[in-house]
Amino acid sequence: MKQAIIYFALIILTLISCNDKTEKLNSMEATRSGSLNFKSGYSDVNGLKMYYEIYGQGKPLFLIHGGGSTIQTNYEKIIPLLAKNRKVIAVELQAHGRTNDRNADLTFEQDADDIAKLLKNLNIAKADFFGFSNGGTTTLQIAIRHPEIVDKIIVGSALAKRNGVPDWFWGFMSQAKLENMPEKLKEGYKKVAADTTGLQIMHDRDVKRMLNFKDISDKQIKSINALTLIIIGDKDVILPEHAIELHRQIANSELAIIPGGHGEYIGEITTITPEFKESELVVPMIEKFLNKKQK
Repeated sequence: MKQAIIYFALIILTLISCNDKTEKLNSMEATRSGSLNFKSGYSDVNGLKMYYEIYGQGKPLFLIHGGGSTIQTNYEKIIPLLAKNRKVIAVELQAHGRTNDRNADLTFEQDADDIAKLLKNLNIAKADFFGFSNGGTTTLQIAIRHPEIVDKIIVGSALAKRNGVPDWFWGFMSQAKLENMPEKLKEGYKKVAADTTGLQIMHDRDVKRMLNFKDISDKQIKSINALTLIIIGDKDVILPEHAIELHRQIANSELAIIPGGHGEYIGEITTITPEFKESELVVPMIEKFLNKKQK
């Protein structure tokens, strides 16, 4: 049991356009999830058929999932709340969920470039971004590599440097195996993927990315000008010291350390217990941050 819990922390860390040439609107579907209507589609993005879902109306907020995850396993609990006041665009990155694999290693830089291309395809000039875990690291890269498309960013439990996690992390990562991946994440992938044999590919790409992970330089981090909210749990796999240092290096940033573990503050699927309460999610804090005026 302990091994599975630890593995979850590891794998998570690894873990509407008018241009007919790039965006296939005729493949977009209107769907109903519970009481919530949304549109879904695929966009041609740098060799991928990238899957996305659009909820609500208002200023665009992109949700970027973590390693081993899908839109629903990370964000199902908070999408209905955020979509009351925003246009929420949730995506699935290379090899994850409904998005295919491009037969190339994953990198956070490439994920950032893919998101930038998706914005162009959807005719969105600028947006806010919320990334969790690996998605948080991707969000940092979006702010570094594509600042022109960024308004505000929220980085949840994001890793920017190798010393941001305990020493045991890297040794354990080198021994990561699919059989130790939490069942809820496996089920989440199999529920939506067109080809469930891609589960092994997703797992292996996430692990390899983390084993090859290199620090984001201080210069790059300090170059982030976007208003930034950094969130971690007080029992997160990300060390508090790492989040504090990130806060110090990003000039226009705020830091929130929330009671709970990795992703508990957004209702990530493996953290849900019988005691789960929607009132404990950080959505009000996120909305307050997103509504702030830039100085």
